[in-house]
Amino acid sequence: MQDRDIERLRNSIMTKLNLELGNTPEIVDISLRILPDEVCLVPEKREEVTTEGGLDVVVNKKELATTVKRFQSAGVRVSLFIDPELEQIDAAAELAADMVELHTGKLANAFTNEIAKLELERLRAASEAAHTAKLQVNAGHGINYKNMALIHKIPHLVELNIGHSIVARAMFVGFEDAVREMLGLMEGYKG
Repeated sequence: MQDRDIERLRNSIMTKLNLELGNTPEIVDISLRILPDEVCLVPEKREEVTTEGGLDVVVNKKELATTVKRFQSAGVRVSLFIDPELEQIDAAAELAADMVELHTGKLANAFTNEIAKLELERLRAASEAAHTAKLQVNAGHGINYKNMALIHKIPHLVELNIGHSIVARAMFVGFEDAVREMLGLMEGYKG
């Protein structure tokens, strides 16, 4: 994506603009110039195709504090993409983040029922803790048409970040049907 692409998107989007970004000065400055509605800070590394784990808020709290304050002072809501660990929830609350996005990748990639059960319990506990801390709870990474039933078991979710599986499905059925199918799987979520 080029700078002018995001500028055009900011000027034409009819819903909220949510940018996912690493906590680097150049990217933060560009984002503050664009003024998205929300940002999600992730542990971005150049060599990764996608993030493979959550941001370590505990270790990076000092650097993140400045970024969170800068965005919030500009009226931008801040989410932190974290692993479902209670110490990460506590650190996000201490930073006064608006939201956390729980990393669901380990649940999505669980290759046994035992691993899935353990990971689902971690996600449930983290979601409860975030909700208690007055953080909006979102989730994402690896969510697809097959594991949506497991996602329904995580309480307090407000938003799901699902991209790859919808785009991949759209190759076969088109975007309208791919989105409709995913929305159908989301129906009945009781939060």
